[in-house]
Amino acid sequence: MVHMDITPYVESLRSSLVSAADSAGDETRQAAERLGFALESSSRLAIMEAVSQAAAEITAEMPDGGVDVRLNGRDLDFLVHVAAPTPPAPPPPPAPEDVDDGNLSRITLRIPESVKAKAEERAAEAGQSLNTWLVSIVRAATREGAINIDVDLSSIPFFGNEPFSGKGGRGGKRMSGWL
Repeated sequence: MVHMDITPYVESLRSSLVSAADSAGDETRQAAERLGFALESSSRLAIMEAVSQAAAEITAEMPDGGVDVRLNGRDLDFLVHVAAPTPPAPPPPPAPEDVDDGNLSRITLRIPESVKAKAEERAAEAGQSLNTWLVSIVRAATREGAINIDVDLSSIPFFGNEPFSGKGGRGGKRMSGWL
């Protein structure tokens, strides 16, 4: 919470009024002093309204959260509240390792519809198009020193949910891919 004392601003207004009346003589100066004290409450209220309006405009421009103005005696307190930041977007896919000079080849790939659907799901999870995802898979498989793994996990006992099968029972305990 931030505290703002508005007394110096009110006193500055009163001082400006008295200074303006100084040149007109002593009687006018005294009248300006009395008027300045009489306007103190109105001046405070006008300053508070201006600050409250500014806080409302700032709040309207903030994506989340806002600014509250609270009266604390004769002064103002500001409470700035910001919603928890949203997690950053996932990083973009890595740049291709083998950047060609623009030469591309087109191939026709015939795969079962169910495999294509699963590949599209995986590509979407990775935030990539199906083509980009497939290119990255082929690139990993053809990289120098790439290792194809195919591990049978059926001999490992799991209790409760089976982490590799996506279901609770036996079966589907195989992990394969390229390293």
